[in-house]
Amino acid sequence: MKVYAVGGAVRDELLGLPVKDRDYVVVGATPEDLLRLGYRPVGRDFPVFLHPETHEEYALARTERKSGRGYRGFQVYAAPDVTLEDDLARRDLSINAMARAADGALIDPFGGAGDIRARRLRHVGPAFAEDPVRILRVARFAARLGFTIAPETMALMRTMVDEGEVDHLVAERVWQELSRGLMAAHPSRMFDALRGCGALARILPELDRLFGVPQPPQHHPEIDAGDHIMRALECAAQRDEPLEVRFALLVHDLGKGTTPPEEWPRHLGHEERSLPLIEALCERLRVPIPSRELALAVARWHTHVHRAFELRPGSILRMLEQNDAFRRSERLELLVRACECDARGRAGLEQRPYPQADRIRAAASAATTVDAGAIARASPSTDQIKGRVHDARLRAIRAALALTPR
Repeated sequence: MKVYAVGGAVRDELLGLPVKDRDYVVVGATPEDLLRLGYRPVGRDFPVFLHPETHEEYALARTERKSGRGYRGFQVYAAPDVTLEDDLARRDLSINAMARAADGALIDPFGGAGDIRARRLRHVGPAFAEDPVRILRVARFAARLGFTIAPETMALMRTMVDEGEVDHLVAERVWQELSRGLMAAHPSRMFDALRGCGALARILPELDRLFGVPQPPQHHPEIDAGDHIMRALECAAQRDEPLEVRFALLVHDLGKGTTPPEEWPRHLGHEERSLPLIEALCERLRVPIPSRELALAVARWHTHVHRAFELRPGSILRMLEQNDAFRRSERLELLVRACECDARGRAGLEQRPYPQADRIRAAASAATTVDAGAIARASPSTDQIKGRVHDARLRAIRAALALTPR
């Protein structure tokens, strides 16, 4: 029985990145061998065990054979006669198909170390085409590492899309990979890769149709609606915004994709037209509720926040009320931060000040100083409480906005 460190730990060590998790492959053993040593089985589809002390994952060396559509259609063979190279050959990319022996020796049968030096993502072999999730993983690695995709790998990904493999992806896996790619250092590169192979049109057609859609040049020097989304995402990554903000930016302008061409470059009413598209997308991919709620709020209100200095205090108060800002101040803050990234996701305006954010914050802060409880106790009837609280908040907002000049 021999044990090798494999996969991401070996890759990240060569990249000089911190190693978070270590996985191991066991060659020449049976499940019974590991059970006798105290390992705890956890794998459902193939033999994976947890070390009795470190709780790190140890998988028996295995091979896979395609038996159906999608990423679940595999038959797994794990036995003592499966070699380390057999196991590595089933992996997706050369940079993930390396191993480290117990004595520290690097086992690299597919040239992963050279691809790291070349900053290249290259598939290991033809078995890559058997799992459509690998298209998403390649795109995610492009966003995380900034590597280019080898031409032969991109060509294979296009073939997989053309043959309909991505149509069999499970929603949970799509969201898992998309969310991880959104949190990468350069999330726009994930969507560049997905567009390049045609997968974006299958996975996120609502987003794909934004590319090539013009916008008013006086507001969007970058012109293209899809390009604007990518610039806003990059701004969010530079500001280390959370997933909810990044997803909201990804989908906040989907309504522009439904504007009739004869109305271009204007997109009147795109905010409201975005809402059902976002709802459908979130339902399809089973997007978590916090991300879904913020995405809808940003789509509906981003142009209001951009026009904060033009809005009357009453309009600002209505926006705060409809966003439940007095009970959920943290979501209002994420909304404002998303709007700031949206405003800066424009060519040449990346460093432009965004005083609208502080104006909305000032209004919300002033309104929260109103003691609703005291007003309720002083009101002669319950019917008057809501109106009196509203009026008090409006007065507080007027006073605060007078102190926040443009």
